[in-house]
Amino acid sequence: MTYKYFDCVVIGGGAAGLMAAIIAARQHKSVAIIEHTSKLGTKLLQTGNGKCNFTNTYMESPCFHENGSRAMQVIHQFNEKQTIQFFESIGIFSKEKNGYIYPHSETSFSLRDALISEVKRLGVHCITSFVIDEIHSSSAGFKINHHFVAENIIFATGLKAAPKTGSDGSILPLIQAMGQPIADILPALVPLQSSPSFKKICDLMAGVRSFGEVSAYCKGKKITSDTGEIQYTDYGISGIPVFQISHPVVKQLHKGNPIYVIIDMIPDFSEKKLMDYIECYYDIYSYKTIEDFFSGLIHTKLMKGVAKKCGYKSLKTLGEYKKNDIKQLIMECKQFKMDIEGYKSFDRAQVCQGGVDMSYIDIHTMQSTLVKGVYFAGELVDVDGICGGYNLQWAWSSGYVAGYNAARKDCCEKSITVKSDCVQGKPHPKRFRKSDKKNIKMQ
Repeated sequence: MTYKYFDCVVIGGGAAGLMAAIIAARQHKSVAIIEHTSKLGTKLLQTGNGKCNFTNTYMESPCFHENGSRAMQVIHQFNEKQTIQFFESIGIFSKEKNGYIYPHSETSFSLRDALISEVKRLGVHCITSFVIDEIHSSSAGFKINHHFVAENIIFATGLKAAPKTGSDGSILPLIQAMGQPIADILPALVPLQSSPSFKKICDLMAGVRSFGEVSAYCKGKKITSDTGEIQYTDYGISGIPVFQISHPVVKQLHKGNPIYVIIDMIPDFSEKKLMDYIECYYDIYSYKTIEDFFSGLIHTKLMKGVAKKCGYKSLKTLGEYKKNDIKQLIMECKQFKMDIEGYKSFDRAQVCQGGVDMSYIDIHTMQSTLVKGVYFAGELVDVDGICGGYNLQWAWSSGYVAGYNAARKDCCEKSITVKSDCVQGKPHPKRFRKSDKKNIKMQ
């Protein structure tokens, strides 16, 4: 049987896989990308609501939930400045907004297309709609199905978030069969679901986007909080601040621990200021309904939900309630407690937590410490960051380090200092050199 030979095969054609393939190919290696969907880079098109926030000017370990210090050691080898430089070298200029870095075109298509164009320029073999059923190690390299042999393999398939884009976890059994430990895989950057007792209240507030602070509590202790535009839905809460707190919330729920959140719907108003407001205007506007009285302060639909939770009728007038009742109502807006029962599934998650255990990956090369010649990159590894371009920076950095070292024969003996020409994409004397081992006959 004749196998097609490659120096390096990248499994997965997303952000990390495309970067890994480019960097390996720039070192005159024969490289192939195997993607089981029909297109490369599909998930990239969804990032940043289509604008593709591809990195951030602030990059520190607290920006990552798991293995932050290890992740930063990888990122330091190919950091956010080098990432911006790399993309400019392939035609993608950038713009910055509050530290968030976007393509100057503000479209993810331009960034995805630039990566694919560079892959093709370098002569990388792009094999799409190809499902891998088996990987076996042999004296000639890793046999993939009965088609390819690779000296090195880079796994960059993602995990299970947004499975319609291709990251469905189907490669995980093959990785586990190699003996590589995998941490529990759970959704991250995901909406949260309230308990059934809040269903009617959620229905009243659904559709509202409003600035607020959301804090999560487990066993009476605050475990995380964030501030921003909260989206109120018929099932619970969503939006950037909810995504930011979802990692520890999901983890605790997975362990069976009860969780509740407290939402401050008007964080820019102190309790004293609100109490003074009621003291000053309660008697003057006693004829107004609760909805009307607070309409200039908080969205009417939110007030309806708060009133229902307190057992009040929002269409009744202030005069029908005692002043202390109205004070209690507005304080509920500052301390709106909601029991959280669950979270949305992988198809609604932006990324996953968990994945290939980083304890068994050499952070200087991204090579497995258990299986020589096997590398990992991107979301597949147990690293996940907050919103803001951090997960993509991890994809670029880990893909870069994996691609660079997989193309080095001596990477197992020592760590390699990355050369600047790989960052800038300077032309090589030969654009692409195919391996001498083009085809191998095997029994």
